[in-house]
Amino acid sequence: MKWEMLLSAKRWGSEEKYQGNTTDARSEFQRDYDRLIFSSPFRRLQNKTQVFPLPGSIFVHNRLTHSLEVASVGRSLGRIFYNKLRENNPSLDRRLPLISEIGNIVAAGCLAHDLGNPAFGHSGEAAISYYFNKSEGKVYRDQVTGAQWSDLTHFEGNANAFRILTHPYAGKGYGSFALTYSTLASIAKYPCASQAGHDKKLLHRKKYGFFQSEQAGFERVATELGMKKVTDDPLSYKRHPLVYLVEAADDICYNIIDLEDAHRLKILSYQEVEELLLPLCGDAKIKSRLADIDDDDARISLLRARSINTLIQLCSVLFFNEQEAILAGEMNRSLIDGIDEPYQAAMKKIAEVSVKKIYNYSSVVQIEIAGYKVMGGILEEFVPAYLNNESKYHEKLIALIPKQFLTKNTDTYSKIQSVLDFVSGMTDLYAVELFRKIKGISFPSIG
Repeated sequence: MKWEMLLSAKRWGSEEKYQGNTTDARSEFQRDYDRLIFSSPFRRLQNKTQVFPLPGSIFVHNRLTHSLEVASVGRSLGRIFYNKLRENNPSLDRRLPLISEIGNIVAAGCLAHDLGNPAFGHSGEAAISYYFNKSEGKVYRDQVTGAQWSDLTHFEGNANAFRILTHPYAGKGYGSFALTYSTLASIAKYPCASQAGHDKKLLHRKKYGFFQSEQAGFERVATELGMKKVTDDPLSYKRHPLVYLVEAADDICYNIIDLEDAHRLKILSYQEVEELLLPLCGDAKIKSRLADIDDDDARISLLRARSINTLIQLCSVLFFNEQEAILAGEMNRSLIDGIDEPYQAAMKKIAEVSVKKIYNYSSVVQIEIAGYKVMGGILEEFVPAYLNNESKYHEKLIALIPKQFLTKNTDTYSKIQSVLDFVSGMTDLYAVELFRKIKGISFPSIG
């Protein structure tokens, strides 16, 4: 793969306006960032669970604040990489006019990386998959193709993000986001179809990057950017190089910031968090600086900032040093997994403690269980209603689905996807309220 092709300002849905990569295109990726910031799907992340239930008297991260922080880290990773490239190549900008925009592309990709995640975090994804795998949704197995069924039984937020950004929703215009091809490719952490993503013999992947409905569109983007194809059936590609930076920014933020939230919620003590973060700080004077601060939250803020800075430097250097392997599609690990000791051991320790004490904390588990009940309960009402429409009750349910999510297609797969578009876009609060109302647990008020 070559940077000359990988960096493209061509826009989805506005391809006819593309006039090549020139210096005039340099602001195009900042426009991607701005379009995402002002979009409804991005705003809805404010009420989608990151890890801990929302809302609470103590403010913790939600999907929106997490995405903004990831974008900040991602921009730094991209900028450091560009600066390193330029050090030994003074004519770089003339040869590659868009190379200086890598930080902006990565930042935009970071903003978009969680757009497709449903309410209740990963349990929301699991609940949708469970409905088709083990619950009432099993009856639709014979009405779709094998590849389509794989999409439904392994619902994936990554693929859903690509759909949100490229699907022509009713009344929204074709390509309403109209993001650049490079930004779209930067979020494809698993650039393959669902059958490849869940076949252990293929690519060692466990997730996937696009639904069958968006496969042709993803192939168009990948071909334009010169991404390396691995297999045709199921379709799979090697990653766009900037995916590694988007992934690293996400890994850095959630590993470190989950500890900060856990301290604020008194799940972890200050001493526990300090012990985990000190090895990452890389600052000989950090202990004396901590001694000058009385407030534990402020101390952890300093530890968090220094740890993130260290990981940014480590990952950006690794990305620069591994350019040959990455461009050849031969990098088979994340940047975080490739950092040197003793930092690798420190990250593994954080992961162990997070699983043991944070992700299995009672309120976190409770929200996951609630996610199964709420998402499953909504699907068991709306999927049969939209597919069958056999009664006045079904008509009333369909009337609750915004028109933008309805489809003119009559096949089962398309109609199920329409319901999933509606359900996966719900915030935690909206999903709970709708579930309670349609199940008769609470009675809606007027006004």
